[in-house]
Amino acid sequence: MNKKVTLAIFFTLIIGCVAYIILSQKAVVKKSQEPAPPFPYYSENVTFQNTEADISLSGTLTVPDKKGSFPAVVLVTGSGPQDRDETVFGHKPFLIIADYLTRQGFAVLRYDDRGTGKSTGHFHTATSVDFATDAKSAIAYLKSRKEINPDKIGLVGHSEGGLVAAIAAAQSGDANFVVSLAGPGAIGHEIMALQMELIARAGGVDQEGITFIKKINSEALEILKNSPDTVVLRANLNAYMLPKAKNYPSQMLPPGLTAEQFFKNQINSMCGPWYQFLYDVNPAQYFQKVTCPVLALNGSRDLQVDAQQNLPAISKALKEGGNLNVTVKELPNLNHLFQESKTGHPSEYAGIEETFSPKALAIISDWLTVQTR
Repeated sequence: MNKKVTLAIFFTLIIGCVAYIILSQKAVVKKSQEPAPPFPYYSENVTFQNTEADISLSGTLTVPDKKGSFPAVVLVTGSGPQDRDETVFGHKPFLIIADYLTRQGFAVLRYDDRGTGKSTGHFHTATSVDFATDAKSAIAYLKSRKEINPDKIGLVGHSEGGLVAAIAAAQSGDANFVVSLAGPGAIGHEIMALQMELIARAGGVDQEGITFIKKINSEALEILKNSPDTVVLRANLNAYMLPKAKNYPSQMLPPGLTAEQFFKNQINSMCGPWYQFLYDVNPAQYFQKVTCPVLALNGSRDLQVDAQQNLPAISKALKEGGNLNVTVKELPNLNHLFQESKTGHPSEYAGIEETFSPKALAIISDWLTVQTR
């Protein structure tokens, strides 16, 4: 199994939807949005330091012009070790966003995740809190650039990156705005449960199969909560989950992988710090402390981070914290990657020509323009 692909899902479910994202890896024949040089703006490969973590992060900074003082955006990737373009299934959504926003007058910094591409550090021992220090380091770097207006720098995070952006903004007053693109608002394990059910139903799993998977997920989470250490957790999960592999719905398995192998992959994930943070995190505790303007967008066909579950939770937390500069929008027909889609099922991602909805790009740009006047 391609680990990068499976981790591209927002959450790696205990037993569930990671299978779907690789069921239909049809090549994207045409990527009509991908820009080609020459570009009408300045582009530079850069390196900056996260001194707190003692790592070096590499990325690409695009600026409308070498002369001027521009508002700036830091792009924060979703789950899994992502490159600076957040490349998935032949699509490069962060390249599209960076190109669009730079043409609209914004500087944009996108970077390889720690331990990925040209960035140093270790990805698999880090959590969203660690990734927030990377995002804060990106802001600090932008403040050192003469082309950047230091009072107009913010964060745009996709999926888990929306949570990372909220953590960074809650911890530091340096973020002047936050955009959450399909970011979590509900408690982690609640998102996981609904994500699994929505994707399983869309993928053709019958009610009996869904009930079976929900039972395993629920009981495995209880094991996770009640196991005192990783050694005991792994032993308990193996003892509980592996005997159930033979009854696991076949529609949920990646090609070429047995249910037992799939379960073992899930157990490995559950025993790591990244998963253990995400399953229990309540994003509200961070959004309540975010005082800068916030835009939260979700697609109506997002099966990974459901709009109805998460957008109201983000809005509620921000307003409870006294933040009234909040814009929340559910965008019709868009999936988790902000593509126009038929069902929102992850198996569609690769075969969709569109990388990122032009309508969503315009909403983001228009909102940023208002906030940075």
